[in-house]
Amino acid sequence: MNEINNLVNFNGRLLRAVEVAQILNISRAFAYRLMQQGKIRTVAIDRARRVRPEDLRSFIEENILSPQNSILTIG
Repeated sequence: MNEINNLVNFNGRLLRAVEVAQILNISRAFAYRLMQQGKIRTVAIDRARRVRPEDLRSFIEENILSPQNSILTIG
């Protein structure tokens, strides 16, 4: 949930792929892939792609796993 709270600091500014990667703690290449696949909604500015903070927040919330759906098993 801390990732979602960090988005408040962007004040509606569009995010670059490198910023998306930092927030999600993933590689820049993986962030680009998620954006190209449409898994993270983007805004097109000529050839550039940017992400609205609210779209990144939605992506995070949609991908939160409940404990019974987690791939981690203990025991």
